[in-house]
Amino acid sequence: MTKSIGLLAGALAFLLGACSAKQETSVQSSTTKKKTPPNVVIILSDDHAWNDYGFMGSPHVNTPALDKLAAEGATFKRGYVPTALCRPSLLTVATGLYASQHGIGGNTPAFAVYGGKNSDSHNAKREELIAKIDSLQTLPKLLKAKGYVSLQTGKWWEGSYKRGGFDQGMTRGFPEKGGRHGDDGLKIGRKGMTEITDFIDQATADNKPFLVWYAPFMPHTPHTPPERILKKYEGKGYPISVAKYYAMVEWFDETNGQLMDHLEKVGVKDNTLVVYVSDNGWIPNPNKTNDFLPRSKMNPDEAGVRTPIMYSLPNRIKPQMRAEMTSSIDIVPTVLGAAGLPVPEGLPGLNLFDNLTEQSIIERDTIFGEGYGHDIVDVNDHEGSLLYRWVIQDDWKLVLSYDGGNPNWAVKHSMVGAPRLYSLTQDPFETTNLASKYPELVESLSQKISDWYPLKKRKVLTQ
Repeated sequence: MTKSIGLLAGALAFLLGACSAKQETSVQSSTTKKKTPPNVVIILSDDHAWNDYGFMGSPHVNTPALDKLAAEGATFKRGYVPTALCRPSLLTVATGLYASQHGIGGNTPAFAVYGGKNSDSHNAKREELIAKIDSLQTLPKLLKAKGYVSLQTGKWWEGSYKRGGFDQGMTRGFPEKGGRHGDDGLKIGRKGMTEITDFIDQATADNKPFLVWYAPFMPHTPHTPPERILKKYEGKGYPISVAKYYAMVEWFDETNGQLMDHLEKVGVKDNTLVVYVSDNGWIPNPNKTNDFLPRSKMNPDEAGVRTPIMYSLPNRIKPQMRAEMTSSIDIVPTVLGAAGLPVPEGLPGLNLFDNLTEQSIIERDTIFGEGYGHDIVDVNDHEGSLLYRWVIQDDWKLVLSYDGGNPNWAVKHSMVGAPRLYSLTQDPFETTNLASKYPELVESLSQKISDWYPLKKRKVLTQ
C-alpha cells in the first residue's frame, strides 16, 4: 500500500512538473511572440501621379486595395520624395539618404560622355556607379541585426540584389546580360506574385521576421494593362494613352490587394508594417502613348515629387489621416523604430514611429529636395548633372534651377531658369510664380536651401 501511494505521489509530481513546464514554455512562447518585431513590406509604385488614387479624391481611377490600406493606417496625403527620378528615389528609400548623400542623382552614365552604349568605358562607369552601394547601409543590411530575412522584387538598379543586402531576390543586375534596373524582377506583379507569397510562407514557417521590397514595374510604361481593365477606361472617353495609364494604375492596385490578402491568409497582417510610396509622379501625354508631360517625372513640381505615403501596422498604428508633410527620407528611420533598432547617425530623416503610434504632432515645418538629369555626366560628382534644389516651408515652395550640363533628351522636360516661388494652398498646381512679389522670402528660403545642401561650385540660373 505504501509503495502504491509512493508511486502515485511520484506520478502526480511528474504530471504537475510537466504541466508547470508546459505553462512556462507557453509563457515563454507568448513572451517571445510579443517581442517578435513586425514584418515589413515596402510597396513602391513606379511613375504614379500623387492624385491618381480613390482616397486622394480622383474621379478617374479605381484603387480599392490602396484605399483600404489608406483607411487602415497612418496616411500622409502630403508626402514627398526628394528626387523625382526612379534610381535616386529608390536608393533614398533603401538608405534613408538624399541623392547628394548617396551620390547617385541620375539613372545611367551619359553615353555621350562615356563612350556609347555597351562600350568598355561606359560599362566601367556603370560598375563604378553601382559600387557606391557597397559602402552604404541599406535597410535589409540594418534589419539583419534583428534576425530579419529579406526579399527583393521589382525595380532595383544597384547590381544584384545581394549587393543591397537582400537574402533573396529576383534581380541579377549588371554585369549579367540584360542586367539593368530590375531585369528578371520586373516580372513581379505583371506576371503574378508567386515569388513574394512563397517567400512570406517560408519566412512565416521559419518564424523569422521578414522584409519584402515590392517595387513592380507598374504603372510604369509600357502601358499594357489587361483588356478587361482597359475596357473600363476606354468606355469613359479618355484618350487611349490616358486610358492605358489609368488601367495600369488599377492593375497595380489589384496586385496590392493580392499581397494584402496573402498577409491576412497566413495570419501575419496584424504584425506587418506596410509602407507605401511612389518613386515619382507622372502626367500622361494625351497625344502620345507611353509618354509624359513636362513638370511631372524628373521635375520638382508637385506632379513630380508629391506622393501619398502610408504606414499600416494594425496592432500598433490606429487609422489616421495626417496633415503634416513627410518625406521618403523618413522611411528608413521609421522602419528601424518599428523594429526596435537604433537609427544610425547621419540619417537626415525622422523616426516617426512614436508619432504614429501615439498620434502626436510631428515637429517639422520644412522639407527639402533636389533634382538631376536622367543621364549622369560625372559619376564622381553628382553636381555635374544638377538641375534643381527645392524647399517647402509650411505653405511656401521655392525651386532654384541650374544648368545641369546634361546632354540627354530628358532635359526637354526641365524648366531651368529664374527662382520659382509658389503658395501651395492657393496655387496647388503651381501656375503663378510669386518670386518677384516676395523677394525677401526668396532670399530667406534660398538661405535655408544653402544651409541644408551647400553647393561646391554651381550658381543659380537667374534667367
